[in-house]
Amino acid sequence: MSDGNFNRALLPSTPYASGLKTGRAQARQAALRAFDEWLATTLPSISDEQRDTYAESFRRILNRH
Repeated sequence: MSDGNFNRALLPSTPYASGLKTGRAQARQAALRAFDEWLATTLPSISDEQRDTYAESFRRILNRH
C-alpha cells in the first residue's frame, strides 16, 4: 500500500491553491496598511495605545473572514 505522497507525485501540479493563498495574503496586508493610514488621517489625536487597540480589533475581524 502506497502513502499519500507517492500518489500526489503522480498528479500534475496545480499552482492555483498557492496563488490563491498568496493573493489573499497580499490583500490582507493591503487592507491592514490602508486601515493604518485611514486611522492616522481620520483620528490623528488618539494615543498610540488606542491606535494599537483599534488596529488589533481590525486584525481580529480580518481573521474571521
